Amino acid sequence: MGFPNGHELNPPLRNLPHHPITPSPHHPITPSPPMLPLLIAELKRTWIQFIRYPAEVIAGLVIITSVFYGLFLSAQYMTGPGFNFGDRLDAVVVGYVLWTLVLYIINDIAIGLQSEAQTGTLEQVFLSPFGAPRVFLARAVASLALRLTLIVGIVLILMGITGSRLSFPLTLIFPLFSLVMAGYGLAFIMGACALVFKRVQQVLGVFQFVLLFLLAAPVEEWEGTMAWLRYLLPMLPSTGLLRDLMARNVGLDWATLGLAMVNGFGYLGLGLLLFRWAENTAKRRGTLGGY
Repeated sequence: MGFPNGHELNPPLRNLPHHPITPSPHHPITPSPPMLPLLIAELKRTWIQFIRYPAEVIAGLVIITSVFYGLFLSAQYMTGPGFNFGDRLDAVVVGYVLWTLVLYIINDIAIGLQSEAQTGTLEQVFLSPFGAPRVFLARAVASLALRLTLIVGIVLILMGITGSRLSFPLTLIFPLFSLVMAGYGLAFIMGACALVFKRVQQVLGVFQFVLLFLLAAPVEEWEGTMAWLRYLLPMLPSTGLLRDLMARNVGLDWATLGLAMVNGFGYLGLGLLLFRWAENTAKRRGTLGGY
């Protein structure tokens, strides 16, 4: 159908002039806010929750130490009163304490995310200018200060009731750091599962026993193909280094520490990527605030 003067009602877009979009000097792009105020706020929040609900923390401390002491008495009964565990007891104590620390880290993000969804505040966290990953990471770091204090208490109690003698060289900070990074990575992976699948309590329960096997087993003594496998599984290089330093009084292997750092940051990066993917998937499905 023709039109006067040879013009069309809706001219093709390709004939329209192209004007590139340039940022306006009156409306500059707002940079992301700094992390320090967020971290301070989360430290205050963690401390307020601790002083408001101290019974929960103390009960957890008692349960963790009681479970290990029960296992220790059972092993002592099976081996007989005259059996000397040697540094194996120290290695088991280190593995059990590290398992407790990793569970604290994972539950702070995965369980915390589910709690936010149940109370209806999860969408507010994702609307924060900091971004959800930074908020949950700041909460985990703030909670880690309290968790490390509890871990020190657990170590002292276990050393007292079992007779274990652990060493605490300053160099243990490096493998502990790499282990915490890998633990955060696993926490964000479980948080991603909680965003997509919502209820992951059963998965977390099974995952705890898998972690107990990985962290309590002496994987640093594996040989052949299994020796290389332990560098690929999360936290195992760091766990072996910590057992060598604290239980066997062996010096720090810097080459293994380098692999442990790669392992830790690799799993942390993987966890953040999966968490971002799960966030976008939940937003696309419209199920971000559901549980």
